[in-house]
Amino acid sequence: MRIRKIITPLALVAGWEGAAQAGVLSPDKLSPPSAVLAAAWRLSADGTLGLHLMESVQRALSGLLIGGVLALVLGAAAGLLRIGDDLIDPTVQAARMLPHLGLVPLLIIWVGIGESLKISLVALGAFFPIYLNTYAGIRDIDERLVEAARTCGLNTWERIRHVILPGATPSLFLGLRLAFASGWLSLVVSEQVNGQSGLGFMMMEARDFAQTDIVVLGLLVYALLGLVSDLALRTAERKVLSWRRGLRAS
Repeated sequence: MRIRKIITPLALVAGWEGAAQAGVLSPDKLSPPSAVLAAAWRLSADGTLGLHLMESVQRALSGLLIGGVLALVLGAAAGLLRIGDDLIDPTVQAARMLPHLGLVPLLIIWVGIGESLKISLVALGAFFPIYLNTYAGIRDIDERLVEAARTCGLNTWERIRHVILPGATPSLFLGLRLAFASGWLSLVVSEQVNGQSGLGFMMMEARDFAQTDIVVLGLLVYALLGLVSDLALRTAERKVLSWRRGLRAS
């Protein structure tokens, strides 16, 4: 069954290579997989790919950490406290309607075009999915479970630990997965704004020289980073929520 999961990607790559070799796809428009693989080998050998990759990963993790921590704090405050719900949630709900990538001109004025801009965009991309799912995860808990815990003598912190946290964890993991996806998307855009390093800068530089193989390589690396992070979160979710038995595909 695990082999079946790679059949479609392999078929797409084979069809892509076949179309390129048959002349259906022009290498000037879309380089074949063989050329992309050769570019990956060349850039890995001279250290260029590794350098840009580390810069991108560092920016992504910094932005995800900042946005994620802030979202957890505000989401928990809005979900647990009535005053937090009144003071925090309306503003956040209104702000999330704004496309955060559309804030680039304003962020350039506020923080400049250096590293702060890139990290800020990733943090904004990660903030809203985690906040919304933290808030929803807490509010979706059956109030009767909380009342039962209170009847059994659990204090506030014990109720949070034994009832609210386990009940909200599935929603929190969903928020993390969406936050990582949004964070990588934000990173792609931010690194193409006056970047001097990173995968986005590598792609923009390759575009100037019509090196489509490197442009496609950058896109594939971004996709691989997103896939690896999502698989890691899904693995952690299965371990943390080992007590939960969901519906399995037949």
